[in-house]
Amino acid sequence: MRWQQGGSLRNENILFGKNGGTLQRQFLKINAEGKVPVIKFDEKWVSDSDIITQILEEKYPIPQLVTPREKATVGLKIFSTFIGFLKSKDPNDGTEQALLSELSTFNDYFNKNGPFVNRKDISVADLSLGPKFYHLEIA
Repeated sequence: MRWQQGGSLRNENILFGKNGGTLQRQFLKINAEGKVPVIKFDEKWVSDSDIITQILEEKYPIPQLVTPREKATVGLKIFSTFIGFLKSKDPNDGTEQALLSELSTFNDYFNKNGPFVNRKDISVADLSLGPKFYHLEIA
């Protein structure tokens, strides 16, 4: 999908082919590194998430999505401790307790500061955490 002027998304229908297939070559023609996400701004393709966020902030400053530096670490360790817990083969290695501790810390933060990482304003941190919590829920 691609962001268009005016705030709508348009699907470009560029699929990923295997082993150098036509569709993969077509994608690599516009994005040599093959990275996703990728978005086109002013006739230039950008594939770095941080730069994409920065450009979106500059082009569409309201609502502001930048997470303040002092809040950028909220929930940062949840997904990595979750992966550690999933990969663990030893129920006594502390990975379950580490995950529960991270979730508890996060919950305490939200009870005092929520409903978003940046209090009443949604930020990039919230948008990043959403899919991670979805994975926690379905796992």
